[in-house]
Amino acid sequence: MEIQMSLHHPNILRLYGWFHDDERIFLILEYIHRSELYRLLRKNGHLSEKQAATYIASLTNALAYCHEKHVIHRDIKPENLLLDHEGRLKIADFGLSVKSRSKRQTMCGTLDYLAPEMVENKAHDYVVDN
Repeated sequence: MEIQMSLHHPNILRLYGWFHDDERIFLILEYIHRSELYRLLRKNGHLSEKQAATYIASLTNALAYCHEKHVIHRDIKPENLLLDHEGRLKIADFGLSVKSRSKRQTMCGTLDYLAPEMVENKAHDYVVDN
């Protein structure tokens, strides 16, 4: 949670704080009125070129920011790309993320979206997000 709280970028979902009781953890997150990219793709079947270009640019900028801060998300997928009330893309779910300057060995993420480096059990760095 500390990783996501430390990230301040217009295309990264803000985590303002958190608290817990004996059974649960509660996250105080930026409000997202719309949905996720996955649902938009399921509903429409595809994106227009303009939409795709806008989302790719937003994702690229947000990942470049994360990687400058040595943060590897490790679970980039349409379900973790949210759309706010103005249609802006926001990266969410930093539960598998790690802050590291060195290569990692852990295989994690969603099987359908795993990078080849992870599938082949190779050491990896931020390139698994690309």
